[in-house]
Amino acid sequence: MSTATHHDADIVLKIYELRRDDTMRKARSFIALEFWPRSADEIIEVMNAFGTEKNTYFRQVISFCEMAVTLPLSGAVHSDLFSDWNGEILFIYAKYKPFLEEIRKKTSNPGFFGNVERYVQSSPHSQKKLEAMIPRAAKMAEEVHAKK
Repeated sequence: MSTATHHDADIVLKIYELRRDDTMRKARSFIALEFWPRSADEIIEVMNAFGTEKNTYFRQVISFCEMAVTLPLSGAVHSDLFSDWNGEILFIYAKYKPFLEEIRKKTSNPGFFGNVERYVQSSPHSQKKLEAMIPRAAKMAEEVHAKK
């Protein structure tokens, strides 16, 4: 794809609108700002805590990220346009990336967060953004853990 279209912009705006739902805002706040796991086991604990608010928030955000990135992966939306506005998805990926391999092994789910990973690998634009986010996410985690 060479240039984003009005159709691409419309899709991006519709996805953004979904993020504004009150429950989704709470879920995104939990995943991005409140939940700072120290290990894959802490993430797996939330993944397996069915019926809890934390599990609901986790599933809502992770599945939203996984679904959203399928749009540029399938060519339904311009990849660079998507990358320009999806910083939060990349931040969440950067935050959980150190634990992915272990989560995948321990949960027998080799595809956990796999669409996001494939998207990042397919997009040089996103890879560059991710490189900047990884140390930022690590620093934020250190600061949160130092306060506890």
